[in-house]
Amino acid sequence: MYRRARKVAASLTVAVLIVAGLAITALVRDEPPPPSVKKTAVADATGAGRATAAADDGRDGREGRGGRGGRERDPFGASCRTTIEGSTVTAFCHNPYPGTDRLQLHVECARWWDVDSDGAPTEAGPARHVQLTGRCWKEVDSAWVTHARVEP
Repeated sequence: MYRRARKVAASLTVAVLIVAGLAITALVRDEPPPPSVKKTAVADATGAGRATAAADDGRDGREGRGGRGGRERDPFGASCRTTIEGSTVTAFCHNPYPGTDRLQLHVECARWWDVDSDGAPTEAGPARHVQLTGRCWKEVDSAWVTHARVEP
């Protein structure tokens, strides 16, 4: 009986952690809530404000502006596939969007004496493929690609 209760508790804990992780991921990605969720405007400081409920139309609740900082969200960012073979890291990136993406490969080495490296920034124009490479003397611990928007 006690073992079964522990298994049920462990399963519920895992389920709660998964749901919390999904909620945090949605917040980090700044995705709008599902269409069924309604937003309510808060009354102004004088107390005579209007509290209205409106269906989510993809805006963040502020009139006349969408997304963060008043800019419309436009798709951006090359998709990258990173492979590690021995001590060499290769990132294959493709930018399907009209904006230029400045990519940079970062390699963290496993040995404390091995120097971590940051590759030179490389621009990936619209509909372009880019290959980035880096290496360590011994084993690679991790590798990732950073993105930066290039303003025209």
